[in-house]
This record gives sequence, structure tokens and C-alpha cells, in this order.
Amino acid sequence: MAGRSGDVFIVCSCSARAGVSTTARLLTDYRLFSRSPVVGFDTDPHEPRYGAFFPDLVTTVDVGDIKGQIALFDSLLARDGTTKIVDVWHRGFQRFFATVQEIGFVEEGRRNGIEPILLFHADASEAALASAQSLNATWPELPMVVVHNEGARPLGPKASDILRRYPAKHKFVVSALPGAVVNILDDPSLSLWRFLQAPPTNISIVVRAALKSWIVPIFTQFKSFELRRDLESSDYLR
Repeated sequence: MAGRSGDVFIVCSCSARAGVSTTARLLTDYRLFSRSPVVGFDTDPHEPRYGAFFPDLVTTVDVGDIKGQIALFDSLLARDGTTKIVDVWHRGFQRFFATVQEIGFVEEGRRNGIEPILLFHADASEAALASAQSLNATWPELPMVVVHNEGARPLGPKASDILRRYPAKHKFVVSALPGAVVNILDDPSLSLWRFLQAPPTNISIVVRAALKSWIVPIFTQFKSFELRRDLESSDYLR
């Protein structure tokens, strides 16, 4: 972890309903389950879905407003060892990354030992692919992970071919859930990390089993990514 003062995950998509808030939620719950300090930022000032799940940890900001930009980017640059997770609203996608470029956020972050990680949510549209390629062309050294939410944006039998076109070294897959489980998942009072520690008895045993079998592989992917990054930054491998 040498030289790193806290990860910054930018969870994003240029498309609506791509599963961005779900990934931000899962990553936050993973950090809480791992007992790691974490805070989040929801950039949808109208319906902050991510913020609703973590009212004490997530701050809602408007990246179209100078005060919102200050609150967000100053916090992301803080050298406090805390993981920061940003849920980028699809309607604010262009404004967010325009601001990142205008203020030189990536370059300033590197001077502070902070390198943002893009979690870009894939879909079958050419617009999404073009957006990912544009981000990669602007910041070619910035780590990018392509996220496929099978429930939000199913890619069908050509999924592997579509994902291969994205300029990303790593991939996260969020599998689809049965409708009955999705309805429970939408409950803001359901804490996923606490669920893993002690599944509530007021939920059907079948639903509990389905939800656990959905969460664990996702957390395993996060853990594997985390270990790879630790190895890549290890002084022993230089």
C-alpha cells in the first residue's frame, strides 16, 4: 500500500439504469464488512439513491454548483487513509469529468498519493463504449474496471465480445437477482454487511440464501482486486 493515502472509486456510466448506485452500495458495504474507513458522495441532487442507503456516510453534492464541486473534490484529495466512493449520476456524467479535467484533479491526486479508479458500467450502446474510450484517451494511465450488471444491463450472448472492446484491464460482474430478492434489496434499511454478519430472521430462509449467494461472489471480486493492487504497489515487486 506504499504511497497510497486512500482509494478513490469513481463509479459511473453515461447511461441511465446501468447499476451505478448498486455498485457504489456494494463497494461501501464491502468496505464496512472489511472494517475499513469509507465515505461516499452521491452526485444526484434530486433523487440520491446511493445516499439513501448510508445517510450517515454519504454526502449528496451537486457537481453543477461550485459549492458542490468544492465539497466533493477537496474531500477526495484529503490524505486521511479513508476510501472515497463517488456515485456519478448519468445526467451529471459530462459535467463531472469536465470538472475533473478543468481542475487537474487526477494530476493533483497523484501528487498527494491518490489515484482514482474508474468503475465504468458497460452496456451494449456505442455511446457507452465511446465514453469509456474517451476517458481512457484523456487519462490513459488511470485504472479502469468495466462493470457488467447483468440485471440492470443484460448484454446477452455477445457479452464477452462487448466487454472485450472496453479499455479496461479488470472486470466486475454483478449477477442478476430474482424479482422477490430485488424487492428486498431496494429497502434502504437493509444493510448488506450486517446481513452477512447476522442474517435477519424476518426474511425467508430461501431469500436469505439467494441474497447471500449473490453478495459473496461480488465481495470476493472486490477482495481479489484489492489484493492485486496491493501486490502491484509492493516494494518487493519493484
